[in-house]
Amino acid sequence: MSEPRELGIIVYGATGYTGRLVCEYLNTQYGANGDVKWAMAGRSRDKLAAVRDELGISAEMPLVVADAANPESMRDMVARTNVLLTTVGPYQLYGSELVAACAAAGTDYVDLCGEPAWMHEMIAAHGETAKASGARIVFSCGFDSIPFDLGVWFLQQAAREQFGAPLPRVKGRVRVMKGTFSGGTLASFKATMAAAAKQPELIKVLTDPFALTEGHAGVEQPSGMAPVYEEDLQSWSAPFVMATINTKNIHRSNFLLGHQYGEDFVYDEMLLTGPGEQGESIARAVAADKSMANDPRQPGEGPSKEERDAGHYDVLFVGSNPQGQTIKASVKGDKDPGYGSTSKMIAESAVCLLENPGNVPGGIYTPAPAMGGLLVQRLQKNAGLTFRLED
Repeated sequence: MSEPRELGIIVYGATGYTGRLVCEYLNTQYGANGDVKWAMAGRSRDKLAAVRDELGISAEMPLVVADAANPESMRDMVARTNVLLTTVGPYQLYGSELVAACAAAGTDYVDLCGEPAWMHEMIAAHGETAKASGARIVFSCGFDSIPFDLGVWFLQQAAREQFGAPLPRVKGRVRVMKGTFSGGTLASFKATMAAAAKQPELIKVLTDPFALTEGHAGVEQPSGMAPVYEEDLQSWSAPFVMATINTKNIHRSNFLLGHQYGEDFVYDEMLLTGPGEQGESIARAVAADKSMANDPRQPGEGPSKEERDAGHYDVLFVGSNPQGQTIKASVKGDKDPGYGSTSKMIAESAVCLLENPGNVPGGIYTPAPAMGGLLVQRLQKNAGLTFRLED
């Protein structure tokens, strides 16, 4: 969708915890009456007005009433905007009608989805419709999976420049992560587990690293599910809870980019815990931790501003090939991953699509093939992320 509509961006879920942060960021960064025409949307006009006033946003800010349980309201909402930004999850419970409406209307879409079984379903159901309408549907525009997806993309761009070819093996290793997962992320995790319990066939989707590559199956991948000592990094590594979704998204990116990383591309993602006995002990404790399944936090709950500001993260990417050539790159964020940084990343993703109409054809995307260097540039300029090559 490239023709301007009444609104540039609608933030659906504006009264929720993360939605409020997105609105606060857009208001601070772009204002309420600037070049980016945006609006706040949710189920209650009164709640929307209250949040608008609490955040100090202009009373002229448009308020859009829409409910995921009412498909007609979804269609009416997406017809008014060029880009629909939604923080209303779990998406498998509240997102299907919205994706269908955007795909049909040619409306671009960004979300924070980390639900691979639902994404698999949406690709099959609406991928062709989005291609025909020109809608750019971009999943996973938060901490899952922008730092990881764009981190691999950034490293591979450097590899092609330095070596003339991509590196077939990349390791993603979280060095630092200070902050908490959102209540919405936890709710999505629990909804996915509940769905898998009712539909055992979903287990195959959840465990297949190529579940989102539409029939393409690559080479065998490391499981990343057990602690391991890595000689090249001089550190123990532990399973990383978000690897299940990030690895699938990165393989989808490679698929959508025409296998720019190679058809034999191997990627895994783990958490570095340090050397020696202490590193091993931490790695084994992380591997045994099942607390996420029992975490009581609910969507809408989150840390204070002070806690968000104190958070940060640092992810290392190490690429190599059989000839012994290597490249290291890092992606760092200046706020806690689940809230402060995520709200900035999804907001900038929406603005990136708005300001770059037609940069890619319609379809269902991951961040790297949809926006690539355009988004890297925006995130470094505005959102507190840094992408760097390391020695």
